Amino acid sequence: MYHTLTVLVANSPGVLYRVVGLFSRRGFNIESLAVGQTENENVSRMTIVVEGDALVLEQVTKQLRKLIDVIKVSDITAEEFVARELVLAKVTANPAQRGEIMQIADIFRARIVDLGRRTLTLECTGDEAKIKAFEESLRPYGIKELVRTGKIALLRGSKYAGVNNIKEEAL
Repeated sequence: MYHTLTVLVANSPGVLYRVVGLFSRRGFNIESLAVGQTENENVSRMTIVVEGDALVLEQVTKQLRKLIDVIKVSDITAEEFVARELVLAKVTANPAQRGEIMQIADIFRARIVDLGRRTLTLECTGDEAKIKAFEESLRPYGIKELVRTGKIALLRGSKYAGVNNIKEEAL
């Protein structure tokens, strides 16, 4: 089973290295990892997707909480949350194919972000299933390069796992 964790950490040098090192030393595989600054410039949010049973999740969570720079660890897997990924794809696009590729972009609400003589670069955001379907739709045209972000996630509605519900002294 895949678990989606949000981890709030101090926004300081080396934090990502320590978190990834923890996973590596323990033999846990990270399926997806995205890190970025939060609404508080002193705090970063990591969205980590890890595969494993309840025991693996418990071990990962306990180990993360031991790290000095970790402020809060939340498993949001069972919660209702909004998750998105971003993909940039550069495809072969001769003039005869551009119209077809543009139609695919419209279907997936993707954007063309660069136009070359023989290529188009497209940007698409969505959940994992949408991103996979977008990639598969572009494969017949010849994907030259492709890069995906990790999953980012926020709880739905008025629930939040963010900085606002942490005591100031913890920061």
